Amino acid sequence: MTIQPLTRILARIRRIARFEVHAYWRRQPIRASTVLYESFAGNGMLCNPEAIFRDLLGAPDMAHLHHIWAISEPHLNRSVQSEFSRDPRVTIVRYGSAAYLRALATSQYLINNATFPPDFAKRPGQQYINTWHGTPLKKMGYDMPGGAKEAANVIRNFVAADYLLSANPVMTDMYWRAYCLKGIYRGTIIEEGYPRIDRQVLTSEAITAERTKLIEAGLPIGDRKIILYAPTWKGATFARPTDDLDALANHVAELTGLINSDEYVVLLKTHQSIYSLGRGRSDVRGTLVPNDIPTNVVLGLTTILVTDYSSIAYDFLATGRPVLYFIPDFAEYDGSRGLYADPEDWPGPICTAVRDLANAISSVSSSSTTDQERYRATSHRVVPYEDGHSTRRIVDIIFRGIRGGARLHKGADDGRTSMLIYLGGMRSNGITSSALNLLTSLDHDRFDVSVFYPATGTADSLSNQLAIDSRVRQFPRVGGMNGSKVDQFVRYLDYRRGRIRSHNRDARRQQLWDDEWTRCFGPDTRFDHVVDFSGYGPFWAALLLHAPGAIRSIWLHNDLAADAHRIIRGRKRMRHSLTQIFTLYEQYDQLVSVSAELSEINSKSLAAYSTAAKFTSAPNTIDPNLIEWNARQPIDGPAADFLARPRMTTFVSVGRLSPEKNHARLVRAFAQVNALNPATQLLIVGDGPLASHLRDLANDLRLCGAVLLSGHSENPYALMAAASCFVLSSNYEGQPMVLLEAQIIGIPIVTVDFASVTGALLPGAGLVVEQDDDALAAGMESYLAGRVPTAKFNPSRYQSEAVAAFCAAVGAPELTPPATSGNPPHNAAPRGLAA
Repeated sequence: MTIQPLTRILARIRRIARFEVHAYWRRQPIRASTVLYESFAGNGMLCNPEAIFRDLLGAPDMAHLHHIWAISEPHLNRSVQSEFSRDPRVTIVRYGSAAYLRALATSQYLINNATFPPDFAKRPGQQYINTWHGTPLKKMGYDMPGGAKEAANVIRNFVAADYLLSANPVMTDMYWRAYCLKGIYRGTIIEEGYPRIDRQVLTSEAITAERTKLIEAGLPIGDRKIILYAPTWKGATFARPTDDLDALANHVAELTGLINSDEYVVLLKTHQSIYSLGRGRSDVRGTLVPNDIPTNVVLGLTTILVTDYSSIAYDFLATGRPVLYFIPDFAEYDGSRGLYADPEDWPGPICTAVRDLANAISSVSSSSTTDQERYRATSHRVVPYEDGHSTRRIVDIIFRGIRGGARLHKGADDGRTSMLIYLGGMRSNGITSSALNLLTSLDHDRFDVSVFYPATGTADSLSNQLAIDSRVRQFPRVGGMNGSKVDQFVRYLDYRRGRIRSHNRDARRQQLWDDEWTRCFGPDTRFDHVVDFSGYGPFWAALLLHAPGAIRSIWLHNDLAADAHRIIRGRKRMRHSLTQIFTLYEQYDQLVSVSAELSEINSKSLAAYSTAAKFTSAPNTIDPNLIEWNARQPIDGPAADFLARPRMTTFVSVGRLSPEKNHARLVRAFAQVNALNPATQLLIVGDGPLASHLRDLANDLRLCGAVLLSGHSENPYALMAAASCFVLSSNYEGQPMVLLEAQIIGIPIVTVDFASVTGALLPGAGLVVEQDDDALAAGMESYLAGRVPTAKFNPSRYQSEAVAAFCAAVGAPELTPPATSGNPPHNAAPRGLAA
């Protein structure tokens, strides 16, 4: 056996062992009076958890508590190990170890300044306190570009927390708005200042002791004043920061050479996420502050703070000492991450070169009145409660139950009807397009909408995720299902045998699903309605059945019995998964097809799985503004050259190149038309498994120059608008959205007949022909002869009726959709294939 397969096997064994250890401890009783602390994924005994820990440890009435610290690299935290090695109340465990999993699963109190890992799920009897780690200057949560993906594990932790700590009203607003917690969070936000800022208040004895620690760590500060350079991390994600140590070391060296080194010493305090990258470098030795000395203690020793976009500046304002901002990369950082305040509003001088920074340090005592006013105004806004006693007030609330006069914000319903919608895999297809349209169409003043989808990294999925309406809360699913691998294997066997034990069938299997619901959405989150809008994934359909007290609806976008037996590349690839979903229908309240005609088909073909009364219908919503706006956009590429041919009549079809769309019939029918009318051409927009087959067919029929398969298009509407006539040749459609889109664009339509075609066309619009080559060819000939009628489509009326039908189908109060305007929608990115 080669090394690589052996490595993979060992890694898999370790993962299985971790699952089993975690599952074992999750079955054990909660250990009363035990507190687990974690800071920055085990980076040290740091930040707010460290301040709370020391307060609890020193309180006589809290002597019964046992304290456990999760540390990822204990050998780098020898000072804290030495400090507490003889205290039986304090235990240090390695982050991610078996001992850590035990503490995570069984501790009564859980305190974290960031997030517990994706497999964490709070158990009954545990209290979770999330302190977070600073008042943000840089944008957070959903305010970040692509923020939903980056915030996936954060919001999962937040909704599970009993308490969220807030230093000020700015942070409270961040929780409610930037992380969309209003209306869904059921815990309490404690707005009483920040424990870690208390650590900046030092007695003269403490100042001497802490300066001695810095000297013993190899920092030659002597009696000099400290200038602390403390930039934030850079890069795409917190877990994978950019290594910018070269630049930081150069900045420190250059600044040291420009200031009065007899008066000042420059120290470098890197962010926790990149400290490990710098601790062994010789060029920062003598300047790099050790990670095991709390940042706020160092701030208590600091005379001047130099930072960039870090929340550390706001902490430092509580000292009343000067802050300087060094931002040589401002344009790049603001463009990629975004900031909540413009530099002209920051409480200190702004520098873009080290020499300017040195000059600002030399004149820091003569700051302008404007600088002082900004400093005071910002301090009033972000450190209003920092009197050195924030930790005690927070400990009183959480551990002593003393709440009198405290600034507490209890999460609660905001009066709107809450709904969770599973969107599917977010690939560009008709289901995703329809889901995105629905999210834009709902009245968000009356609906509190959350969506759920697998967190994937494909460009296609990410593009569609970015198109989700900004008023919608997102829960990308990260991590995997907890529980013993034995139980998971039994669950898998059930699935392979055609059974999904997901709800009131088997207690042990039901617990797996209940735990997964809690892991994803927290133990207290409640939705009035849950909707499986995809309807094609048995795992997701089963999971939604575990939403406590919700009305449950599942969508049927096609003739699903036919889909189950559809042959793709020689196999019935969806038969097994769809059969599993069918067995869950009896547990859903509503089975919603996307047209009345389709509902009738499904109610008959799936009668063995549910009663007829559950089958209903609701047409998909549309986004006319988006369609019309995209239809006006310029086109390029091979399709643009094809459509620009002079004096040519262009037939166009848009859809996935799969068997049910029957593009082969379209190509054969067009061959007949082209033989009689050489000034005609056919543009087929879309991609799929039959692409090569269709190209071969066009070649066999000698249509090479007259037929173009353009592949997937980010904006098919512009191609449709530039063509002459739209043609649809599908064997069946759940709801032919592409026909609605063609009518909005105003292009004439020729389509073959199928069950749901009548409901998609206006009276008198388009031409419907039989499902055969000759009839379709005759229909295209009719267009050339001017005999295909068009009609004025009223998208607002359709939209209003579709939204009302959606609300009725899921059992929600009927809502009036927001008025449409002629402007591009706020999410104007094209949404892939229309069908």
